[in-house]
Amino acid sequence: MNVEQLMTANVVTADIEETIRTAVASMLSNHVGSVIVTNEGNPTGIVTETDILQAGYATDEAFSEVLLKHVMSHPITTIAPDKSLRTAMRTMKNENIKKLPVQDGLDLVGILTMTDVTRQYNEIVQEIHDMEQPRGLSDAELRGLSSQSE
Repeated sequence: MNVEQLMTANVVTADIEETIRTAVASMLSNHVGSVIVTNEGNPTGIVTETDILQAGYATDEAFSEVLLKHVMSHPITTIAPDKSLRTAMRTMKNENIKKLPVQDGLDLVGILTMTDVTRQYNEIVQEIHDMEQPRGLSDAELRGLSSQSE
């Protein structure tokens, strides 16, 4: 299974010069937990719910006064759509992130989140099972072989 099969294609973005208030409005109306921050149309950072909470606490300013460029996490780590889910999960673990923007060359084509992965958990497990099952044997035959080896 690759990233493109699991990613969310509709990515919510906001310009680097916009405010936290604008980003929060976009997040709420789109039911997402982050926005990709762009600079001249190019992905340059990400703002998550956690970033917004930290900024609200640290600055003690109105959300309409704080620009995204001051609170975004950057640089962002991205992944190509043709990469494997295993590669994506390893990247997320190593970078300690839950949201991974997907870029095809310079184009932002999606985002892979831990929510995307958990929603597809059953399909992922089935694909692993199918890869491990020898060709031509039914599940019952596999169970029989397994019990014989014990």
